[in-house]
Amino acid sequence: MATTDTGSKTLAEQVLSAASSFRGTALRYPDGDAWRELSFADLGVQVRAIAKGLIALGIEPGDRVAILSNTRAEWTLADFGAICAGAIVVPVYQTNSPEECQYVLEHAGVKAIFCEDAGQVAKVDEIRADVPELEHVVCFEGRPDGAMTLDGLRELGADTTDDELAERAGAASLDDVATIVYTSGTTGPPKGCMITHANIRAVIDMVEQQLDFAPGEDVLYLFLPLAHGLARAVQILGVASGSTVAYWRRDPKRIIDDVAEINPTHLPSVPRIFEKIYTAATSKVAAAGGVKAKLFWWAIGVGLEVRRRERRGGHPGLALKAQLALADKLVLHKIRALFGNRVKLAITGAAPIEEDIVAFFHAAGVWVLEGYGMTETTVAATLNTIDENRPGTVGRPLPGCDVQIAEDGEVLMRGPNIFLGYYRDEAGTREVLRDGWLASGDLGELEDGFLRITGRKKDLIITSSGKNISPSNIESAIKQSRWISQAVVYGDRRQYLTALVTLDPDEAAALAEQAGAEAGAALHEHPGVRAEIQSAIDEANRRFARIEQIKKFTILERDLSQEHEELTPTLKVKRNVVYARHSDVFDGMYDGD
Repeated sequence: MATTDTGSKTLAEQVLSAASSFRGTALRYPDGDAWRELSFADLGVQVRAIAKGLIALGIEPGDRVAILSNTRAEWTLADFGAICAGAIVVPVYQTNSPEECQYVLEHAGVKAIFCEDAGQVAKVDEIRADVPELEHVVCFEGRPDGAMTLDGLRELGADTTDDELAERAGAASLDDVATIVYTSGTTGPPKGCMITHANIRAVIDMVEQQLDFAPGEDVLYLFLPLAHGLARAVQILGVASGSTVAYWRRDPKRIIDDVAEINPTHLPSVPRIFEKIYTAATSKVAAAGGVKAKLFWWAIGVGLEVRRRERRGGHPGLALKAQLALADKLVLHKIRALFGNRVKLAITGAAPIEEDIVAFFHAAGVWVLEGYGMTETTVAATLNTIDENRPGTVGRPLPGCDVQIAEDGEVLMRGPNIFLGYYRDEAGTREVLRDGWLASGDLGELEDGFLRITGRKKDLIITSSGKNISPSNIESAIKQSRWISQAVVYGDRRQYLTALVTLDPDEAAALAEQAGAEAGAALHEHPGVRAEIQSAIDEANRRFARIEQIKKFTILERDLSQEHEELTPTLKVKRNVVYARHSDVFDGMYDGD
């Protein structure tokens, strides 16, 4: 594994070193129906040009520069350019409302902002009078009034010398803040996590020790919002390792098609995408039934048995090898093809994923590895690997990171990846940083060094009988159904648990056919649909003790969404928002008790 030496480098030095050290394609991005490529050398040219433009614009070391854009190549170039100019980058989710943008820009004291297009510039224009420190707006796409184009910024920096840029890029120390990342948060206003150059360097070193990257060969597919730490870490890791970062077409409905076309070696994602791919792999088989379904699940069973023996250090015998070859020829290779033809591994995080889905892909030869971390741990803290993995856990701590469980079950972490603190929030910082340990707010258990997340302290449901229940595992089990998009469990201080369920819009036609519903029928009210969802609830209930089972459910007429502020940009449910917005629905399930 040949990568740049990150051990003594700030992020600016690391990016410029990678640009001069590696050959081949750094970034691959869509341009209409075509794909464009940017070499490492050209990456260096563009990053330097943006950095010089920001210096000419008057950006000083330590000034905050925001990026409000969808995930695209320009985001990466602006990020690296701002860092090389000595600025602190403040990512802003592209789905944020003007009011949410105002909070971040005002709280961080942002001086300049990169916007994707006229739509994002309009958000800034709407609240600009309330953000007095904001002086400059640069737009990636189009020429909206009041904003400079990216080409214009580059031209502005034409007179900035290489020596001036080198001085800026080399001025930061490892302990300086490189970025302030605002948590997407399922409760309360977001907090600005101060991440240092040393934090970022540590995570890159940790991950590179666990996962092998082949410079010039590996391709990392990127579709998650770059305002989220996981996507940002992948972007930085891709460049630092000499790999290609490939960007999506910015169409959620084409993610699976993107993956097949881009043919990545590494696929970082959130559980919802793997759930979608799982549904794509199993839905036609379920509809066909009969011999085809039996053959499909026989092949999965063969793959599972092979993986089970491998985990125990054994090897499949001749008979099992022959079965695996047949299973692969008939079924398993088709599942791998959904990820492209050369995927080495996929990484999932940000929310729990159902263990059966991970096992399903492992059976087919696709390593979906679950990891764990927070914005406050610079994204990563634990990770399963191909050589050392335990299904149902989030892996062992990364090298140099320590994990322990407090008396109340809370996961505590320490290491060089732990953030500096919350920006302008000393009380919040003291609350989570205790004697050198980060209090995660998550509940967990350690099993032979592997961490299992069992819930979140603030999400615990305490029933009227005093039973503590973590809803996340129940929700994950319910969402394994082909028909279900989201499930939100409720029951605090109640005698039993209930659930609000939403239907998967992509499966609506198939569900209507299965349930015998006429075209255009309101599926959430149809008795046949309710019977299908009841069956899925019953299946999930079998996994849990009686007190943890869902007794009643309601199907919402629409899916939860970011537009209704019910989901974070990484598709996590904002539980308190859903509880409040649909309180009448939840309360109605207890009427008459």
